Amino acid sequence: MVYNIFKGLGIALVTPFKQDGSVDYDALLRLVEYQLENGADFFCILATTGETPTLTAEEKKRIKDLVVEKVQARVPILMGCGGNNTAAVVEELKNGDFKGIDGILSVCPYYNKPSQEGLYQHFKAIAAATQLPVVLYNVPGRTGVNLKAETTVRLARDCQNIVAIKEASGNLEQVDEIIKNKPADFDVISGDDSLTFPMVSCGAVGVISVIGNALPKEFSKMIRLQMRGEYDPARKIHHRFTDLFSLLFVDGNPAGVKAMLHEMGFIENVLRLPLVPTRISTLQRMSELLRELKI
Repeated sequence: MVYNIFKGLGIALVTPFKQDGSVDYDALLRLVEYQLENGADFFCILATTGETPTLTAEEKKRIKDLVVEKVQARVPILMGCGGNNTAAVVEELKNGDFKGIDGILSVCPYYNKPSQEGLYQHFKAIAAATQLPVVLYNVPGRTGVNLKAETTVRLARDCQNIVAIKEASGNLEQVDEIIKNKPADFDVISGDDSLTFPMVSCGAVGVISVIGNALPKEFSKMIRLQMRGEYDPARKIHHRFTDLFSLLFVDGNPAGVKAMLHEMGFIENVLRLPLVPTRISTLQRMSELLRELKI
């Protein structure tokens, strides 16, 4: 039996860039250590927040190798491996380098908008191509297709190594339906920082977090309190960050969290096109909130 080990605070790791646009590997390693020291339970690398579509194959390999070396198996590492060409994803899983990686995060196929049966067959083929645990990633706002609850549950029942789903549909009714009907050994992970509190309250086991890049100590505390059933103090932390959650994504991800990390002195505020830095007005409001929160 394959079990889900990706629980608690997962960091959807950003990719820092220098002013010339090259990857800032030193800043990346400083971030990883900061997050490990402040409550990160696992890392999610080379996914949406890491601006992975704009990275070269060489950059992706070096990021993966450096993070694995830095983490030294202190926490699990989940790595993005997905796409809208099933055969290409299967080929990567069979022949790629996954040394030091504890599981893969595979996003729903984007652009070609498959049916529910197509999604089922796509993920079934991916699960069959690897012995690693597979975490599904449902984010219809980016992919244009929603992995419905019944399809998620069907995959969980039929594929032994599909162990969890990162749910970023924003649909709490759908999340609740998955949690109600899923096998006991399958987990739901929040894909929305702002919905983590209600999702964990419903039975999700954690979050793959954007804000955790900058505020791992605070966000991990909320999740740990919830896991212990201490909902009132957890809710207070959730409400402290409500305004910050919306600012993080108003100009797209990871523009918001990169601006925050820049304000905190961790990285340059640089993204790769077609993404651009957050607006000055958003940055100013974010700085005000960080001061109010004493962060």
